[in-house]
Amino acid sequence: MRDILPADKTRRESVLSVIRDRYRSHGFDEIETPALEEYSRLHAGIGGDNEKLAYNVLRRGLDADAIRAGADDQAALADLGLRYDLTVPLARFYASNRAQLPGVFRAIQIGPVWRAERPQKGRYRQFVQCDIDIIGDDSARAEAELMVASLDAVDALGLEGATVRINDRRALDWMLDSFGFTVEERPGVLITIDKLDKIGPDGVAAELRERGAEASAVDAFEAFLRRPQTREYTPYGERQVRTALPEGAPDEIVQHLVGIGEAVAAGRGATDIPLVFDPFLVRGMGYYTGTIFELAHPSVSYSLGGGGRYDGMIGRFLGQQVPAVGFSLGFERLVDLVETGADAGAQSVVLVHDADVPVAELVAHKAALVATGARVRLERRTKNLKALLERSAADGYGAFATVVAGATTLELKPLA
Repeated sequence: MRDILPADKTRRESVLSVIRDRYRSHGFDEIETPALEEYSRLHAGIGGDNEKLAYNVLRRGLDADAIRAGADDQAALADLGLRYDLTVPLARFYASNRAQLPGVFRAIQIGPVWRAERPQKGRYRQFVQCDIDIIGDDSARAEAELMVASLDAVDALGLEGATVRINDRRALDWMLDSFGFTVEERPGVLITIDKLDKIGPDGVAAELRERGAEASAVDAFEAFLRRPQTREYTPYGERQVRTALPEGAPDEIVQHLVGIGEAVAAGRGATDIPLVFDPFLVRGMGYYTGTIFELAHPSVSYSLGGGGRYDGMIGRFLGQQVPAVGFSLGFERLVDLVETGADAGAQSVVLVHDADVPVAELVAHKAALVATGARVRLERRTKNLKALLERSAADGYGAFATVVAGATTLELKPLA
């Protein structure tokens, strides 16, 4: 968990304002949910490994005997917890407020989440998520809207050229079934497959055997990984999807993926579809039921966001099934890549003045600049003027002016 200094806060808010603007332009409406959710919701078996990282809140009024009695039962000690993502709270929000929402609800959620991670570079215990979700639409239109809006936001941040890796949990299940893996061993097999880009085919096959997976299924899977493949480039579409899967892939799943690509291309106004089918994309959340995707950019090796369809989650809270799909931008990763616009600091001015300048004159000069839309800070001149100006530039100010008593005009000079 970090303190955010003024210049960094300004930068973060600038990025957030762009994301909000682009999401709203695509018809999404922002909501807000509490930081705390009920323990039973956060630990309903749908949050994957994140449930193990949740911060739980001790029940009020427990005495020492009660705490000792419940030492082996977290549910007896905690009734609330800090949210570890924004999807579980959204499902609860929709179930609670459905009567006041449209039939197809497009939501924006931007806010902090908390996970008891082991702190390391790029991994924090408190971080911001930027989510958009569509609830009530089971068609490929929902996925396409999410992808077009997310790619639009990334473009607006100056990171053009992003693509989306896409898969479908149903395709994964079908593929594992075709190789001969049992339903019971499938969760462990998926955990291992998710490491394919890190440990390679040999490592995956070895780990599957160590797990005790069905030997014939591992052999079939390994043979598929090592099958001869053409180096010919195939754009996203039915051929790319079918070539990447074993023969006989269900038409329904293939056509769903193809339809998403066609809709994204139409929404982007491009001939090249910015999607890449990856049959081994897994994503670890247990609530995904269909399409899954991750945002990639050529400037970095890691993903900048992702999401998927979670049609079964809302039904847990509402008692009836409601289709839902969401996309989350990795804000903490994005903000480190985005360059602040050159004009952001130009409208931020430092007025450096001597001690003898009347306060009324200083306030008048400041008010005149503020009225033009500028951000203005008053600073008394110090002996080391260079250090003062360098600090101001580091805080995001782009210009300064020297104020003397009786001055009627100010000469603005760039800080750079």
